[in-house]
Formats: sequence, structure tokens, C-alpha cells
Amino acid sequence: MAVTISLVLLAGVVLVLLVHHRKVAVGGALVAVLFGFLLASTDAGPDISDSIQSIADTISDR
Repeated sequence: MAVTISLVLLAGVVLVLLVHHRKVAVGGALVAVLFGFLLASTDAGPDISDSIQSIADTISDR
């Protein structure tokens, strides 16, 4: 749970910085957020979450 929240916050901060520095328009950022929500609700959502958790576990074991 803590890893998921940290990744969401990190992704949110990166997205805000990209919009602020005009690397991504506000419309593009909204599409990215919407895509994330839609992707999470598909059958791929748990697989992606498991992969991220596995990567985080590997990094924390080092």
C-alpha cells in the first residue's frame, strides 16, 4: 500500500512539473490521468500492480 501511494504521488509530481514547464499541455495531462484510471480498471491493472510491487521489492532488497 505504501509503495502504491508513493508511486502515485511521484507520478503526480512529475506530471505537475511537466505541465508547469510546458512539456505536456493540460489536455495531455488530463488524458494521461484518464488513461491511468481506465487502465487500472481493466484486467491488466492487477498485473501492472504486481509488476510494480515486484520491482519495488527487488529494489528494497538491495
